[in-house]
Amino acid sequence: MQLKSNFFKYLSLIFFISFLVSFSFLLHANVQANGKEITEIVVMSDLRKNTADTVSTSLQIIDSGSIDRRNAQHLDALLNTAANVNFASGASRGRFIQIRGIGERSQFVEPINPSVGVVMDGIDISGMSGAAMTLDLDRVEILRGPQGTIYGSNALAGLINLRSNRPTSYESGSFAFGVGNYATSMVDGSYSNALASNSNFRIAMKKTNSDGFIKNTHLDRKDTNNINEFSLKSMIDWQMTDKLDINSTLLVVDIDNGYDAFSLDNTRETLSDNPGQDRLEMLALSIETEYRANNFNLLGLISGFDSDTEYGYDEDWAFAEICRGLDCDGWEYSSQDNYFRDKNNLVLDTRLVSNKDFLISGAESKWVIGFYARLQDEILRREYTYLPEVFISGFDTKNISIYGQLDSDIRENIVLTGGLRLERREASYTDSGDLDHNTRENLWGGKLSLNYLFDNSLTAYILLSKGYKAGGINNNISLPISDRDFDTEYMWNFESGLSGDWFASKLKGKISTFYQWRRDVQLKQSLVIPRDDTNAVEFIDYIGNSAKGINYGMEIDLSLKINDRINLFGSVGLLETEFRIPESESLNLRDQAHAPSYQYMFGADYIFAEYFTLLIDLEGKDKFYLSSSHNEESTAYTLLNAAINYEPTNLKISIWGKNLFNEEVVIRGFGGFGNDPRKYYKVEPYYQLGSPRTYGLTLKYEF
Repeated sequence: MQLKSNFFKYLSLIFFISFLVSFSFLLHANVQANGKEITEIVVMSDLRKNTADTVSTSLQIIDSGSIDRRNAQHLDALLNTAANVNFASGASRGRFIQIRGIGERSQFVEPINPSVGVVMDGIDISGMSGAAMTLDLDRVEILRGPQGTIYGSNALAGLINLRSNRPTSYESGSFAFGVGNYATSMVDGSYSNALASNSNFRIAMKKTNSDGFIKNTHLDRKDTNNINEFSLKSMIDWQMTDKLDINSTLLVVDIDNGYDAFSLDNTRETLSDNPGQDRLEMLALSIETEYRANNFNLLGLISGFDSDTEYGYDEDWAFAEICRGLDCDGWEYSSQDNYFRDKNNLVLDTRLVSNKDFLISGAESKWVIGFYARLQDEILRREYTYLPEVFISGFDTKNISIYGQLDSDIRENIVLTGGLRLERREASYTDSGDLDHNTRENLWGGKLSLNYLFDNSLTAYILLSKGYKAGGINNNISLPISDRDFDTEYMWNFESGLSGDWFASKLKGKISTFYQWRRDVQLKQSLVIPRDDTNAVEFIDYIGNSAKGINYGMEIDLSLKINDRINLFGSVGLLETEFRIPESESLNLRDQAHAPSYQYMFGADYIFAEYFTLLIDLEGKDKFYLSSSHNEESTAYTLLNAAINYEPTNLKISIWGKNLFNEEVVIRGFGGFGNDPRKYYKVEPYYQLGSPRTYGLTLKYEF
């Protein structure tokens, strides 16, 4: 049954766009009366530096204050604050991200092309979001929708850009220490100063430990799903000449987390005799340069990383003797699955950015032209109980792009922007199962946008953009040859938005609506194959192309200053999604996975006494399908988080709590198979649960 009629869809879209236009003109008079300048936030993830209010895409910025407010140690603790952004776990962290319902939910043996780009200080860590820790971050920029011009094939759904605090020319820094339940502890610090009159440095480190909230009753341990993470950043900013700046960032990540998350009883008590692990070692470097000539700036970036990951789990989620003395004796099985990946990435990106206007048909214009190259290689070693020998594969990709953008002031307050990216991608895959696969394809993406600037405080935009996600290979030897490869996915995105501030800057925000058409949707499916010689089953994930997909909705991000004591803030995401697969009765016209129809976050800061602030927020999501291969769903939830801060001078003491009502949250799930021999492998769903109630104390000193 079709969830929404086409009439309702298009009517809703027209209503949203009409609402934005009407709202703009209604508030225009009020904004004009204010006649004031506003504080500009420069967005770093665009091709040229723009303010947050003039970027023609749905954008949300999570600043350092919001990161501290949530006591976030990893990017996954921030994603619920952003409208229409979700994540899946299936690991020690939520490292698989979806924007507007589009994105991966897991990775096992197959190589993946990420739908959401993740960049940290110029280092492309897409597909490696386990490394996205919050060490010394200044902000997180979330760009929703395809970023086909600025980023290419790894940003079909959007882009997340993490930017650190840069070095200062004076002595500054911070030190923080925190403790919490589940044996949680955190220590981090930073220090910055001048190296010379024309260079500054900064160094920062963070160490986080926790037993996790899983109890392994078989081993009588509380740390089999533990967190043990270390990260280090070293940065140098050097003004080599009056015209040349060179900024470098060195990143070291060492993660040794446990992975023991699934229980046969769907509780936080597991029975595994061989708990898994989720480990990452990464060394990364970026060097950004800017040369300022008379008519243009030359920007350059070279970045890369070398990483080793180890991801494994106890496939039976139990111990070998679980049926001893029971009627199911002899039904049990025991197996482990481990994945070792060695991944290297090298990126070169250089662009010319005009710094003076020139005339095109009388319109003052600016241009950007660039060249991009990325080389990436990945070696996988899989050790699995039921494989006769270790499985080894190699996956090498080369992406070369040219791109450009033209911004023209066609009227005094109207800017027309056009962008285009042409990409050549070559991929080579080989494995020990004698599969040898090579692909070459030409890809393109771009955008056309119109910005209308009412005055210094209010901007509206309309955007048409195209994104793409490269095709790939399914490498499981149990799959038939016909299911081994899949095609490129394309998406058109129509979007409109309004951003600015009103009522003497007391109300600030951005509202966006979107409608997206997806073609040749890359749809992840699962096969469950029983083994003839045992009660075990083999789980095979593979990717195929479905017919069409539609995603549409709205994002709202607002903040309101009531008075000198009370600030309100929040975000709302509304989302409708649909697959159109006439060949599949179970999936046709069904919602897409990990795409809740609504999610929100509302909060308030209240200064109730000198130096004392109460922070409180509510975050919630609607239920959503957990996979595209079965009909199991999460449950809708609302979480209450709160903190009391004491901030005299440079010291901040925070007592905080998350999920104070101890709600049960599902962050990953499976259906369509049985894994419990005590129930004779009855088919039932299994869930990975998110954090229960957590609380703690944090002290931070800044100088």
